[in-house]
Amino acid sequence: MRILVVSPKNKTVFNFRGDLIKDMIAKGHEVLVVGPNQDYVDDVLALGVSEFIEIPMVKDNTSVSNDLSYLLALRRLMKEKKPDLVFGYTIKPVIYGSIAAKMAGVKHIHAMVTGLGRVYASSGMKAKAVRTVTKLLYKRAFKACDSVIFQNGDDIKQLVEEHYLPLDKTVQVNGSGVNMERFARTPLPEKPVFLMVSRVIREKGVMEYCQAARQVKKACPEARCILLGGYDRSIGALKEEDIAPYIQDGSIEFPGEVKDPVAFYGQASVFVLPSYYREGLPRTLLEALSCGRPIITTDWPGCREPVEDGKNGYMIPVKDAELLADRMLTLTKDRALLLSMSDAAYETCKTRFEVGIINDQMRRALGY
Repeated sequence: MRILVVSPKNKTVFNFRGDLIKDMIAKGHEVLVVGPNQDYVDDVLALGVSEFIEIPMVKDNTSVSNDLSYLLALRRLMKEKKPDLVFGYTIKPVIYGSIAAKMAGVKHIHAMVTGLGRVYASSGMKAKAVRTVTKLLYKRAFKACDSVIFQNGDDIKQLVEEHYLPLDKTVQVNGSGVNMERFARTPLPEKPVFLMVSRVIREKGVMEYCQAARQVKKACPEARCILLGGYDRSIGALKEEDIAPYIQDGSIEFPGEVKDPVAFYGQASVFVLPSYYREGLPRTLLEALSCGRPIITTDWPGCREPVEDGKNGYMIPVKDAELLADRMLTLTKDRALLLSMSDAAYETCKTRFEVGIINDQMRRALGY
């Protein structure tokens, strides 16, 4: 079988879909990947894919002409390469990849909704207008699909109730899975170290983390609070001046974006993600669990999926920096609780989110 993977960002191919692609190839299938630019192409090819094809796409662009060009380029490619199966993930690859595949006569079309994103978390007039157009496009794309894969039940419930697609076309998997050999468990540090890995955008809860970190540092000066991630150009992106005061007063450490975050998980004792972005199931939470790190995250679609509150971490309301700081401080004071949560975190990952488990779920969903 020839499988075409339509990706929004090359880095996500090997970071989030890499083990899945390796599994496809191990089962004897040929895999081609479409990406928006030449970033990290060597890393994509190293997975064993037979070909990488660049088709430019701007993730947060709302230009009709640019999106139409992307759609037509995908259709031309699919007619040329004649894949047996097309698999797209995230909004534009799902919409335009699925529609293009239908136009090109591809036999098997599958899509993965990795969260609903900012458009479905915002209540502004622009977001509502974009949501109206997105619904029309999603409905057409989903109609073309054999199945639509989701990473949490909240997204399925909302889109089925709002008549985007029928329930019997949906499949739920436990996120993207995590390679537990790569994200191996290591001993916790003796002193408290908190880690957040995220794009530097407001809806990920970056400001709440910074505010909580400032409170934690005042109460526990030996604690470290690391923010790992890059600045973003999308709507809602924070600027350097937004977090600069917290860096300057030592509340947070900001190494920026790194290609491989494994070493930072090893430094941390607790992982924090106070997101109110419409996540699918944040891969960073799974990476932290795999490393045996308790997680503090929000009672929010996607984020709540892996949390057993009080057992492998804590779940807090969105935008509550005070309670976030309180939960962080609790884990600076109670080493026995921290170690117990670490054990529970690792077991949660091993039994629910290990990549082999997720690949089995994906194999059944995609039918390869």
